Amino acid sequence: MLNIKTIAVTTIVAGTVILNGCGESMNQTQKDTLTGAALGAGVGAVGGALVGGKGAAVTGALIGTGVGAVGGSMMSNDNK
Repeated sequence: MLNIKTIAVTTIVAGTVILNGCGESMNQTQKDTLTGAALGAGVGAVGGALVGGKGAAVTGALIGTGVGAVGGSMMSNDNK
């Protein structure tokens, strides 16, 4: 059974790997969108796990990814 710490650490490590691997060929808006998606996934997974268990953690991560990606894209300096 996965616990909250395992989910949080896995999400943070995966987000860090993704951000480091893709950062060179991306413009600022793309980087901000990816950062928002990674942070949203982590927050959503933790929030979902706290509220409703393992199944809710996955749902929370998916919703958080979408919300974070949109938020990161909208907050990007390239869009201003």
